[in-house]
Amino acid sequence: MKIASWNINGIKARHDVLIEWLKQAQPDIACLQEIKSVDEAFPGSEIEALGYNVETHGQKGFNGVALLSRLPFDEVNKGLPGDDEDEQARFLEGVFSINNRALRVVSLYLPNGNPVDDPRKFDYKLAWMDRLHEWSKNRMVLEEPLILAGDYNVIPQDEDCWDPKVWQGDALFRPESRTRFEALKNLGFTEALRASSSQSGIYTFWDYQAGAWPKNHGIRIDHLLMSPEAADMLQGCSIDSYVRDWEKPSDHVPIWAEIAA
Repeated sequence: MKIASWNINGIKARHDVLIEWLKQAQPDIACLQEIKSVDEAFPGSEIEALGYNVETHGQKGFNGVALLSRLPFDEVNKGLPGDDEDEQARFLEGVFSINNRALRVVSLYLPNGNPVDDPRKFDYKLAWMDRLHEWSKNRMVLEEPLILAGDYNVIPQDEDCWDPKVWQGDALFRPESRTRFEALKNLGFTEALRASSSQSGIYTFWDYQAGAWPKNHGIRIDHLLMSPEAADMLQGCSIDSYVRDWEKPSDHVPIWAEIAA
């Protein structure tokens, strides 16, 4: 069973690219971020024609997450609990049945946090991560396969960016962000890619500017975190970096894990 995550940077601009990737990659569940669409405007018909059930949690113009699944949804939960005033669409949980047990998959889009001297940005990012930690701690008690998939906007280690000096002081690289990411993992999550490879220079994002893609000036900020029950099912993890060469690509590429189901 293949579970993928991809920040598509706008469903309107990336619709055709998404359809082609779905046809080629054949994920069973795809988690999308930055759909930049309200729910009622999301173009789901062609996706559904490929055999997917579609759930979205969107908002106009920016943010927004989606779940595409060949499995039917048993349950859908929209929005990260913990702040009733937070209206940003960044979190969508789907619950599915596999082998008579629940599989929980979350598509999440963690705040960028820049500029760090703006408390509305960086403080919001850190508070969001604290809420995610609390939510995840409560979900782990269920002892079910759980996968947190998405754009975390966190560069975990120095080897996860092409030049650490360039990222010093950036919200993605700040110790406050990285420490919270490690604390989340310490709840018992396994990072799927690092369980499959220790290689440096593996990236999921290349900026559109300054020839970042051809120079391989990338960063790794898209991650799949797996609960112990999900990690026991992990068979491998990879990144579809070739998609960055397609016409009108996202600045992110898909990351996916294969699990035994």
